[in-house]
Formats: sequence, structure tokens, C-alpha cells
Amino acid sequence: MGELLLETLLLLGVAVFIVTVFQRLRIPSSLGYFLVGVVLGPHTAGPVVDAQHIRVAAELGIVFLLFTIGLNFSLPQIYALRHLVFGLGTGQVLLTTTIFGFIAWLAGLPPAAAFVVGAVFAQSSTTIISKQLLEQGEEQSRHGRLALAMSVFQDVTAVPFVVIIPVLAAAGAGSLALPLAWALAKALFAFALVLLAGLWLLRPLFHEIAARHSPELFTLTVLFVSLVSAWMTHSLGLSMAFGAFLAGMMLGETEFRHQIESAIRPFRDVLLGLFFVTVGMLLDPASLLQLWHWAAIGALALLAVKALLVGLMVRWAKVDAATAWRTGIVLAVGGEFGFALLAIALEARAIAPQAAQIALTAVLLSMIAGPFIIRYNHRLAVRVGGNAGQPPPDVPAAGIPETPALRDHVIICGYGRIGQNVGHFLEEERFPYVALDLDAARVRAAHTAGEPVYYGDAAERDILETVGIGTARLLVVSHDDVGAALKVLHHVRALRPDLPVMVRTRDESHVEELRRAGATEVVPETLEAGMMIASHALLLLEVPLSRVVRRMRESRAGRHRLLREFFRGEGSSPSDQEDETADRLRPVSLEPGAYAVGRSLAELDLGRDHVLATALVRSGKRHLAPAPEIRLEAGDVVVLFGTPEELQRAESRLLG
Repeated sequence: MGELLLETLLLLGVAVFIVTVFQRLRIPSSLGYFLVGVVLGPHTAGPVVDAQHIRVAAELGIVFLLFTIGLNFSLPQIYALRHLVFGLGTGQVLLTTTIFGFIAWLAGLPPAAAFVVGAVFAQSSTTIISKQLLEQGEEQSRHGRLALAMSVFQDVTAVPFVVIIPVLAAAGAGSLALPLAWALAKALFAFALVLLAGLWLLRPLFHEIAARHSPELFTLTVLFVSLVSAWMTHSLGLSMAFGAFLAGMMLGETEFRHQIESAIRPFRDVLLGLFFVTVGMLLDPASLLQLWHWAAIGALALLAVKALLVGLMVRWAKVDAATAWRTGIVLAVGGEFGFALLAIALEARAIAPQAAQIALTAVLLSMIAGPFIIRYNHRLAVRVGGNAGQPPPDVPAAGIPETPALRDHVIICGYGRIGQNVGHFLEEERFPYVALDLDAARVRAAHTAGEPVYYGDAAERDILETVGIGTARLLVVSHDDVGAALKVLHHVRALRPDLPVMVRTRDESHVEELRRAGATEVVPETLEAGMMIASHALLLLEVPLSRVVRRMRESRAGRHRLLREFFRGEGSSPSDQEDETADRLRPVSLEPGAYAVGRSLAELDLGRDHVLATALVRSGKRHLAPAPEIRLEAGDVVVLFGTPEELQRAESRLLG
């Protein structure tokens, strides 16, 4: 125990020192962890840390990384990218393996070893690609989404290689058919199992956990779900990372996505660092003196051939030249799954140790160069493609759906009565916004109604980053928790000193304290405060004053109906939830066979129940004030406004 503790302290101390130096020099932290592995590895002089002690934790880093990637790749995105990702992903892996395998065979390697080299070079580092794209803010760009999707698909294709390599030297082509078919069947079974779990178990589970308002319980649940999914696919003989990716993809469809990503991020970053440490321990510096020139040639060939091959394939798929070349450059870097394939090949004696060391060093060199190549992918694409490196005007990438990026939007912290008032005004003025709240029932109701509301603690720095504080235009703190508001202001001023921030407070006792903390405007409580916050928000968004005044008059003339449109939560304060007979909003989902399906709003005559249809959500799009002649369809969500008794009567009639 004492020796293990000493090794842990040594590892942490060296990591803190080296990573700090690398960050001061603006060098990617992943390379710092890699150097830690070289320094503490068995092939260098000085203290040695046993890699077995940290290998399990390092593997969990890849699991959590793929879980995070899955959160940002929902089923609709995967379905929209299916033609490009599956076709291009399969073609890229097969062609890269064939080309590099043929080159290695010409260089004198046996067929089995040549195939291993081709399979290793076909992999790309999802770790480096995703982290670097996230740092650059390009994870939602066309080339970023396509490169990430293809790299994740490569991780899936590593499964057949794991089956093929151990039997390659002794088995014929016919004997591979059954193991490959069995691996594919298990992958499809795992996908179906996680899909069903996501539909029937995960969302209700997180609603129940969120209702407990316990951050540690929420984090424990995230860890449990991700590791259970990884264990499930591992028990089927597949990659643990594959199961974690599937679980993340299911949870990416829920309103808890941002909070889940924030909860998993500290574990992911630390354990990924350990993974790079274990990679660095594989390098034998002494062998580089004899093999460095072959490794350098291999690294250059890996980067150049993969970039050219992927770029041409994506271009052939009728994607614009700018996206094609940038995708190829991003995917050129070698991948960590290649190391696993090399370890399997060495154990099966499918490749000689010297050839394996050359392949290992070549991949490592490409991974060292990878962050810099990805960082300057636009400049390199311009050099390779000339004018084609610039995206053509008004020409979208074929098959790649545009994801509306969070930019020039408003962040609303707290979605109680006042937060919803502000959101409704912003929506009518067509300003994009995103809201955060910790009341699971309220978030579920608003999310069902098509409003951009997510479960998340706005007082956490990571949450603010995930909802795009770097590109936001305004932030509104609409709850009356002064302590949480001060935390939000602290993070906002560290991240965006120039961002206007409006804060609600119950009375004037904390006005000066909030202003000193960085609040641009501090507004008192009451229903009229909702009007005041909304008017100030519109003025800060440069809406003409006369227009703001007119909207305030219209709202008052309508007897504050807009201010009374409110989703009830489980823990609303007395100021937010006056009595059980007050007007409120209620989303009603129309299942197939409901009475309202096929009928127009005019035919339903909701007015006789004294209920108003304020919005209609169809195919994920929210339409305000739907026309009376519009006919309702199965799957629609109608947002009704009225008293609880009136709402219950109208909902019963709609559902039949």
C-alpha cells in the first residue's frame, strides 16, 4: 500500500509540474501527459511508475470521453449523417488499411504484419480530435461534426480488427466469416438494448434523481449509467467505449444533457490525462536512435496519405471542397485504438517487435503533431485546395444538417415565473435564448412545450460554458437566490467581462453588493418586476424604445396574460406560485387516436372552456399563436393557458 501511495504521489507531482509548464507555453495538455509517461516509464532512467496501477483508470478516461461525445451526437444527427458517415467511414477504413498494408508489404513485412500496420494507421484519435475541436469552438462546424462522426465510427470498426488479428496468421478468409458476423450481431444487440433503455428507463430515472435536488446523487447516477453501459458492451466482447457512446447518445436527447456533461467532465479530463500517461510509457527512447528515420517517414506518410484520401472521398460525396479538405486534415492524425491493436498483434505474434515499435512511434509522432495540425486546419486547407479552402457562399454541405449554433443569444438563469416572462417576450421579438433551471418538473413541462429549457445549475462554470456564454449577448438571473447570483456573476466576469448581466433581487438590501460583483442592472421583485426585466432586456438588445413602450402597454391592456403564462414546478416559491387556482400553462401531447387528431382548433372551440392555445409544437418546431384553421396531427404538443380546472376539462376533451 505504501509503495502504491508513493507512486501515486510521484505521478501527480510530475504531472502537475509538466502540465503547468505546457499550459503556460500554450502547448496542448495531452502532450504534457504524454511526456509524463515517457519520464516515468520503464524505458527511461529514474523513478518508474507501474503502468498496471493506472491502466484501468486510463481506460475509463476513454469511456467517459465517448460518453461525452455521445451526448452531442443525438439519434437525429446520426440518422441525418448516415449516408456520409457509414459510407465514408467504411470506405476510409478499408482503403486506408489496404493502401498502408500494401506499402508495408512492399517494404518486406509478411502479409499478416502488413495488415496489422494498415489497421493501426487506419485509426484516428477521437480523443485528440474532440478535445482540440472543443478548444477551438469547431465541434459544431461542418467539418468538425463530420470528422467526429467518422472518428467515432472508426472506433466501432476496431471491433472486427480485434477479432481478425489474433487468427489472421493461421486462419483462412473463410474461417473469419462466422466471428465477424457474430461481432456485428452483438453490436446490433447492444445498440437495441441501450436504445430501449434510453426510451423507457433513462429519462424517468434522471427525472426522479433531479427531483431530489442532490448534486452528488446526480453525479453518482451519471457515473453509474455510463459505466453500466460500458460493462454491458464489454461483457458482449465489444469495446467499453462503444457502450458509453450509445448511452451518451440516448441521454443527449433529454433536457439533462448540459448538467450531465458538466458532472462527467472532471472525471473525464483527469482520467484522459492518465490514458496519455500510459501511452507515453509505451515509447522506448533508446530504440528511436536506430528507428527514428523509419518512424518519421511512417508519420509523414500517415498524415499525408490519410488527409489526401479522406479529403478526396468526402469531396467525391459532393461535399464542398472547404469541408472536405478540413475533414481530411482533422482525421489525418493517428489514433489511440491503434495501440490496442498493436498490443493484440504482439501477443498473437502477428508482427515482429521491431516493426511494432516503428508503427507505434509513427503513430505517436502523428499524435504529437495532431493538435497543431488540427488547430491550423483552415490554413492548411487553403494551401492544399487554394480558393477551394474557402467555403462557397450559400452552398451548404450535402447531407450535413445545419445545427443552429448558440450565438448572440440570451441566457436565462432560473425559469420560474419571471424567467418565463422574459423568455416569452424574447421569443415574440425573435431573440434566441436558452434557459437553465433545477426544477425537473418545470423543465420537463417547458421542454415538452418546445421551449429551449435545460436542467442545469447556472452557478457552475462548466454549465455556463456549455450554453454558450462565450458568444451570448445578454445574461439574465431571474431567481432571487443572492448567493447563487453572486456565484454566477463571479464566473461570468471571469469568462466574459463585457457581457451585460441583469439580476433579480427580492428587495434593495443586496443591490449594491450585486452591482459590485459585476451586475449591469439589478431589478427588484413583484409582478411588475417581470415587466421591468423584460423591457430592460429588450432595450439592451437594441429594440427601439417606442416599440418597447408599445409592448408594455399591450401587455398591461391584456391584463398581464403574458405574465401569467407560467409552467408550475415542484418547488416554486410563494412569490412564484400564488395559489392553486391561478392561470398557468400546460403542454398536452396528442397520441395517435386522440380526439383532437385530424381536427382544427376552430372545430375544437377551446374558447368554450375559457382556454387559449398559446403555442403548437410540431416536429420539434415551436409555433406561437397557431391559426384556428390549423389541423392537429398525432405527435403534436398543444400548449394551453387557463386555470387548472379549465385546463383539465380542455385536456380531457382533446384526448377524448
